[in-house]
Amino acid sequence: MAVKSSNVIARVEPEIKEQAEAIFSKLGISASNAINMFYRQIILWNGLPFRPSIPYSAPKALDEMSKEELDAKLSRGLEQAKAGEGVQADEFFDSLKEEILKSYV
Repeated sequence: MAVKSSNVIARVEPEIKEQAEAIFSKLGISASNAINMFYRQIILWNGLPFRPSIPYSAPKALDEMSKEELDAKLSRGLEQAKAGEGVQADEFFDSLKEEILKSYV
């Protein structure tokens, strides 16, 4: 018995398509299989299988930043220090710990 299928036509940014398909390849599935899985999850959950939200943006490590990003952050920090906008180290580390803990919840 032949399985019926339908075409899905969607416009996707080329970079997004390329990145997603690279992940599909690592998983050993095709884009068609991934779309089919996504549709099945929509049916199973009676809606999107994830909560649309703006993800928490964790601070980048030095090796993840470009020279321009690092320079901008250092310049901003210097401007804040000159303007007396700094905080005590203890306060900063306490707020940083809270922020990290929130990202795991």
